[in-house]
Formats: sequence, structure tokens, C-alpha cells
Amino acid sequence: MTKPVGVGKVYLVGAGPGDRGLLTLKGLECISRADVVVYDRLVSPSVMAEARPDAEMIYVGKASSAHTMRQDDINLKLVEKALEGKVVVRLKGGDPFVFGRGGEEAEFLVDHGVPFEIVPGISSAISAPAYAGIPVTHRGLCSTLGIVTGHEDPAKPESSIKWDKIACGLDTIVFLMGVENLPAIVSQLIANGRDPLTPIALVRWGTLPQQRTITGTLQDIVEKVERERFRSPAVTVVGDVVELRKKLQWFDNRPLSGKRVLVTRSREQASVLSKLLEQEGAEPIEFPVIRVCPPESYSELDSALDRIDTYDWLLFTSANAVRAVLDRLFETGRDVRWLKGPRIGAIGTKTAESIQALGMCVDFAPSEFVAEAVVQEFPEDAGGKRMLIPQAKDARDILRTKLSELGALVDVATAYQTTIERSDAVRTRELLDRGTLDAITFKRSSTVTNFVELVCTDGRASLPDSVRIACIGPITAESAASCGLVPDIVASTYTLEGLVQALIEAYS
Repeated sequence: MTKPVGVGKVYLVGAGPGDRGLLTLKGLECISRADVVVYDRLVSPSVMAEARPDAEMIYVGKASSAHTMRQDDINLKLVEKALEGKVVVRLKGGDPFVFGRGGEEAEFLVDHGVPFEIVPGISSAISAPAYAGIPVTHRGLCSTLGIVTGHEDPAKPESSIKWDKIACGLDTIVFLMGVENLPAIVSQLIANGRDPLTPIALVRWGTLPQQRTITGTLQDIVEKVERERFRSPAVTVVGDVVELRKKLQWFDNRPLSGKRVLVTRSREQASVLSKLLEQEGAEPIEFPVIRVCPPESYSELDSALDRIDTYDWLLFTSANAVRAVLDRLFETGRDVRWLKGPRIGAIGTKTAESIQALGMCVDFAPSEFVAEAVVQEFPEDAGGKRMLIPQAKDARDILRTKLSELGALVDVATAYQTTIERSDAVRTRELLDRGTLDAITFKRSSTVTNFVELVCTDGRASLPDSVRIACIGPITAESAASCGLVPDIVASTYTLEGLVQALIEAYS
């Protein structure tokens, strides 16, 4: 068929099993430049976040007995959007051609003259078992592997699965989408000759922080699944390779595996801590309580920057302050070279890294990120030295006070302000009420006060006893205690890495 004028293109993309790190580079490229993303239920939000902010997002997810959109309508939607001249990504969990109905969609596109490409994805059939420590093939144990649907088309008059062939003809059998039909699957395997003592495992939410695995044998797995209320989505693995999990289990052995940790930072910064927590096995729940925004007036900062060469020291107390000063320089037709006069001080590792990323040297960084350490370790006599501290509106004044006591002439300039972020308050309160959180992290005092205002009605925190309060340092811990949040964990190194390490030590 002749390609219509102005037709776009459809990419059938496999999003992988859930872990964003398992998305292919080609898949990432397609998602990031798509005009339209048509996505399924099992596509991870972290993968969805790679789409352009202005991309049209169309949800067509399917759960058992609950389809948002029929397959015929999905096919038509892909053609409709492509005929508008748009780049369309059809985003599917796993791989498009492994029980993803990608073949049907591709056929429909061909029939309507719409160009397309297939971008394979890592299937949950191999990745979920791998994350559970189960290799689907293994020398000496398995030379044949089969991938079988656990949820056949209910419209079929009879099963097309040749149970008499696969039950004993394959060393390892992987069933996808088979939790609801598990009793029938087990019954068919045993009835067709598979040993009732054959090992079996179900892996739920494979590759994601909330991954959970249950093991047994064909004769007892149904009872175990019912007793544990194990639900879909899950991958089922049948075969002797399941026994290797006892030795190769790794994903759920990490120090924070299974822990759900609330991350209270600004929306822009939360992902850094979330990534560190994920690496240690935790499931981070981001609850932005702060929004960083420009100050009401730049008069203080502009005046200080105009006479920057009169200062001996420029002290940054946060990466936000570094970013705010640089942004203001650009807005006023200047750049980082304008800061060539004073020596530079950085309070905090991330602050120092932000400065160094600009190609600037840090002349002073205290060993601890508190005002007392700054005073004790200052590299020269502060008496008579002129210093500038750009910071947030209404930030604590202790650093200026301490330096002034040494005889320094300190100016503080408002470079930015923070406001309360209310968007996720209801959802977070529900998580707390259900008792599904293990810990809450706080990086600065403002996150504590905002958290209390958002989730508590009387200005004092009331949380389940099982929830641990983790603070990045003593100042934040004092603020938490004053609000009724008695800290259980206080990092000895006042960095995000130090906070995660403190959580690890507490739970180990």
C-alpha cells in the first residue's frame, strides 16, 4: 500500500520488566522523542518519566476482566495518531512479541500503510527469575526452556497448550500471567506426568523494589499462594533450576530489601536519594514537601553581586544557593567569571560538587556541615574579613552569627526561597494510615516543618510506632524532635550517602 502523505511512524517498544535500568538505549531514544505514548498497565512510572513533558500520554492498560481499551480500539488509535503525522510509541511491558500482542498491532499497521519499527525489550520471562536468583537454563539441570501463557484467550473453545508434550518435554517452563490460573496449571502438569515434587517459584513485581518471591513444589504451591495472598502480576517458573535460588538469591538479600522509605525533599532533588535507596534494595516513595523558587526580590543578591570584588569570601551553604547565584548571573548578562574576586567556601559535599562542576575551585570545606565546624576550621583569621552568604529566604542565621563573633563582616543575601509543596499530601497520609511505610527521611529542618503541616492536623506529628525517623544530621534531628518526631536514626556523615548508610546500619 502507498504510504499516505504526512504519515508519522509507530515504534512498538518493549519497556522491559520494570527496572528503568533494563530499558534498552533504543527504547529510551524512542520514548524521549515521541509525540504520543500509548502505554500498558505494567510499564514502570520511572520509564514513563522519560517521555517529553508535552507528549500526549494515552493509557490502554489491561488487567484481568478490566480492559481500559479493547485491542481493536488500540490498533485504531495507533493508526489514527500516525496519520496525524506524529511519532507514536506503543509502550509495552517486557517485549512486544512475547505475549504482548505486538504482532497483531504490527499487522494492522501494515494493512493501513503505517510505517513501524520493532524495539525488543527484556522479557520478564527471563529477567524476573534472574532477579530472584533463578537461571532459567543451567548446565546439568536444564537444556530446554519453554515460555507459556498462563492466561489463554477465554474465547477459545479449548486450550491450545499441548500439556501432554510440555509437562515432561521441557526442563524449565515459564508461565506468564498465570497466578489466577495456577491451580489449573499445576493440575495439568501433574496429570500429564510431571513429578508433584517438582520445584516451582512465583516472582511478583520482578526487578522492582517491591519484588517478592514464593517457592514450593507442584503439590503445595497453590496452598502457599492462597495462604500468603500472593497476587498478580507474577512470573511462574517450574523446574529444578528453582532450587538454585537457595544459593544464587541476591536481589532480595540487599540491606534495605523490602523497606518502603518516604523521601521528603524538593521535587527536583528527591530522585538522587531515591536512586541511592533503590541500589540498596529499598522502595523509595517520593513525597516532595518543598518547591524551590525565585525570591520575591533580587535586590539583596543583585547589590551584593555588583560589588562582589569587595568580598574576601563567598560562602555557599547549599547546592540550591550555587544554582540560584549562577542563574541570576546569567539573567543579568554575566557568568561564573564574575565571581573571580573572593575565595570560595562550600558547606557540604554536594555543595562543593556543584561548585566544582562549574570549573571553580573550593578554597574551604569544613569536615562537618555545621556552623561550629566552619568557625573552628576556618583557614584564616576571620577578623575584618568581608564575607557574603547567599541563601534561602528565612534560612537559619547561625552561620552569620558565629562568624560575626569572630570579627567577620558578614552580608547575607536572599538568593531563592522555598514554598510548601502540597500535591501528594493526601496520598502520603493514606500510606501512613495503612502502616505501609518503614521509614521517613529528612534532609533539612524545612522538610520537617512542611511535612508536619501537610500530614498532621494539630501541628504535632502522630505516626505509627513502626515508622522510623531518619535525619541527615543533628540540626534536622532537633527540628524533628521539636515537632514530635523523635529521630530513630541520625547520620554521622551529613550527606545523602551518609543518610542511606545510617539506614543500612539501623536495619542490619
